[in-house]
Amino acid sequence: MRDDSKISDAVIKRLPRYRRYLEDMRRRGVDRVSSNELSRIVGYTASQIRQDLNNFGGFGQQGYGYNVESLYEQIGNILGLNQEYKMVIVGTGNLGQAIANYTRYNKSGFIVCGMFDVNPELIGLRVNEIAVRDYETLNSYLAENDIDIGIITAGKDSAQEVTDRLVEGGVRGIWNFAPMDLSVPAHVVLRNVHLSDSLHSLAYYINRNKNQK
Repeated sequence: MRDDSKISDAVIKRLPRYRRYLEDMRRRGVDRVSSNELSRIVGYTASQIRQDLNNFGGFGQQGYGYNVESLYEQIGNILGLNQEYKMVIVGTGNLGQAIANYTRYNKSGFIVCGMFDVNPELIGLRVNEIAVRDYETLNSYLAENDIDIGIITAGKDSAQEVTDRLVEGGVRGIWNFAPMDLSVPAHVVLRNVHLSDSLHSLAYYINRNKNQK
C-alpha cells in the first residue's frame, strides 16, 4: 500500500493544475501527451512532471507518453474526485453567495447543501435554489446531515466560533475565507484562502515590473 503521507504538499498542489490542462485537452480530442508537451502547456519542467506522477505509480510509457483520458481520471482518483462532498456555507454575504452560485462545484462533485447566516435580512433568501437558514440552526443541521466540508465566509470576529461548531458537527475539512488563521484539531483539514494576501503580492509584482523598465 502506498504511503501518501510522504508525498509533499507541493506535489499535491500541482496535481489540480495538471488535471485542469488535461481536461482542456480531452475537450479538444487530444488522445495522448508527452511530458515535454505537457511541460510546455503547464509551465513545469518535464522532469518535475514525471517525478510528481511517479509518486503515484507509472502512468506513461516511454516513447508513447500519457493517455490523456486515463491520466485525467487517475489524477481525479488520487485527489478523491471520484466521490461527492457535501458542503455548507456559513456567511452568505456577497462572497458566500458567489460561491453558492458557482455551479462548477456541483458538476465536479462538491455539493452545497446548506447556507447559514445571522442577518435576518438574509435568512430565507434563496441562492441557487438553497434557502439561507438561521445560523442558530447550524448545530441541529449538522447533527442530522453528514456534511464533509464547511466553508467560512463569516467575519473575523466570529470565524473561530463558527469553526468550532463545524468541527463539533463532524465536518472533515474547512475552507476558510475569513481574514484570520483558524485553529482546528489534527483530524480536520484546514485550507485558508486569504484574498488580500494574493492581491497584495500581485501589487508587489506589478511595481517590481514597473521599476525594472
